[in-house]
Amino acid sequence: MKSITERKIPIEHDRAVSSMHEYIFISGVLMLLMVITILTLTAGVIEPPTNHLTEYAFIDIGNGVSTRMVDLYVIAPNQGNITTTFDIPDEVIGRQYYVTVGTTSTGDQVSVYREQIRRNVSLAGIGVTMGIGGATTGQGLNRISYQSGGFE
Repeated sequence: MKSITERKIPIEHDRAVSSMHEYIFISGVLMLLMVITILTLTAGVIEPPTNHLTEYAFIDIGNGVSTRMVDLYVIAPNQGNITTTFDIPDEVIGRQYYVTVGTTSTGDQVSVYREQIRRNVSLAGIGVTMGIGGATTGQGLNRISYQSGGFE
């Protein structure tokens, strides 16, 4: 009769280690694929529609500023001053932007921009009869002023 130490008992715990290695390896590969997918998803799927929406918002803001300036010009007195305040959105898609008004080579324009996105809106030619210029951001109230004698 053989003793217990001499009997060959099959060892099954090697299978458990192999299963654990498989689980860790597959989980690691899947996590790597998920991280790569998330990084490319932001640049490829989310950014273009965000930029497109930003462009339309900038056009709307530019049209609003242009309309306010033309309206002020229409009611401006021959002698005297007039000032008005207006509000535009503080941010577009959670980011700050800038507005400049001035005369360029293509005419009088309201330019709304942030980083590489810029939209220009025509100012309906009021700069021919009066000088225009200025800059603002969306933060707080903005002001348009007219002085019949001009600004110094």
